[in-house]
Amino acid sequence: MSFKVVVVTLISLLCIKTVRSQSDELLIQGQTGSLHLQHTVVAKENWYSIGRLYNISPKDLASYNKLDMTKPLSIGQDVQVPLAAVNFSQNGVKAAGETLVPLYHVVQEKEWMYRISVNHNKVPITNLEKWNNIHKDQVKAGMHLIVGYLKVKTALSALATKSSVPAAGKPEAVAAGGTVAKSEGTGAVKTDGAVKMDGTVKTDGGEKTAGNEKTAGNEKTAGSEKNAGATGGKDTMTHAVVKTEKVDKTLEAVKPVSASGKSFNGGYFKSDYSEGSKSSSGLAGIFKSTSGWQDGKYYALMNNIPVGTIVKVTGGTSGKTIYAKILGQLPDMKESAGLAIRISNAAASELGEVDGKFNVDVRY
Repeated sequence: MSFKVVVVTLISLLCIKTVRSQSDELLIQGQTGSLHLQHTVVAKENWYSIGRLYNISPKDLASYNKLDMTKPLSIGQDVQVPLAAVNFSQNGVKAAGETLVPLYHVVQEKEWMYRISVNHNKVPITNLEKWNNIHKDQVKAGMHLIVGYLKVKTALSALATKSSVPAAGKPEAVAAGGTVAKSEGTGAVKTDGAVKMDGTVKTDGGEKTAGNEKTAGNEKTAGSEKNAGATGGKDTMTHAVVKTEKVDKTLEAVKPVSASGKSFNGGYFKSDYSEGSKSSSGLAGIFKSTSGWQDGKYYALMNNIPVGTIVKVTGGTSGKTIYAKILGQLPDMKESAGLAIRISNAAASELGEVDGKFNVDVRY
């Protein structure tokens, strides 16, 4: 193998590691006037636990999403978290008992510091340069830049573990290709690998766990149906999510297909899977989720596996394989007795399974 090939291989591995570590960051969505975060509901979450996580009132959260807060949330449901004066800071100011958590924007092609500033409440460019320890002329597509901070209650939010002090040296800004703009001074290093808050994720996500996936894992709140009511309420970080719907018996031998007719070939998380040395065999169950039918994002619940982990699940009868993200532990209920794992109904459909229990092999 030539020296050039070795160098290219090492750079590629570094890029992959960098991208994966960034998946646990909290990424801002929208533009000035409608800036928000996206949270994917995991097991046992409800309006109140999500509100505590992001320091926003449940009423404002439901209103922003045009939803009725008296109705429970579903695992895998995406919820937009508004960024307002109560939970968003771009001047380093916070109240006693609050922690600042960095929020990121991924630089797009032909997007420069001025445009990033305008789209994020016209935050001063000098702040962007200071927080990311770079000069505006160094901005490149793919960089993850801090554009503000989420203010959370230190004692109430699992996201507080991702805190970073603005000003003296912010988390490193990472460019596409793994180039790192090193910070000098006392800056805190970006918290990579945080499970997406949600007992899991990750963060969906993330995802973003009581330990996070973003997120929103990354992630990152153990996965279990989040719901005020139907599924209970979980306070830990959450960033990944699962949604479910019943699968008709007629889908048993049919490969899931999106609205555009594109097949998922194992699912959205296939490219994130890393072959591990651990494996488990046993019975699998199914839980309802709206996720996966249109995007191939499959989720699972399994004990003793970190939230946000991607597992490879192979059906014992069909031999088909799907890749799912762990949202949390198996719920403590009689339906979980004897199960090694529970997967979303969309994932079960791709395996050719429907209601009931079936044998699977799991690797991670």
